Amino acid sequence: MSDAADATDAGLDPRVRALATGRNFGVISTLSPTGHPRTHVMWVDADDRHLLINTEVHRAKHQDVVRDPRVTVTIWDAEDPYRFAEVRGRVVERVTGPVARAHIDACAQRYVGRDYPGEIVSERVLLRIAPEHVHLNGIA
Repeated sequence: MSDAADATDAGLDPRVRALATGRNFGVISTLSPTGHPRTHVMWVDADDRHLLINTEVHRAKHQDVVRDPRVTVTIWDAEDPYRFAEVRGRVVERVTGPVARAHIDACAQRYVGRDYPGEIVSERVLLRIAPEHVHLNGIA
């Protein structure tokens, strides 16, 4: 089953939110300075209105969204990769500081069962992505 729709102000589709808040991986695609797409496998999360991606300010994906906020995030079901959601949208907010740090620790707890184990090279940044178009595959 495939379903596509333009997103509305009603908030994030609950089926997308369920995938994003589970222990599922996603990819974020950004546009490089030359216009070529870049895709990164990421932990994902969501609130009621946005997809959430946590990265560091020195990384290419962050530099890309500062320049051009358009992104695509695809999240697949860890138990069935043919069940996925593709969300095209824009980064509408970038949050740093204690909020971003607490968020990466919460994601790490979900994915690996402990606070974020990696070294933080620069500063954590939480990207809030507002959906503009949603495509669902295999999700009722």
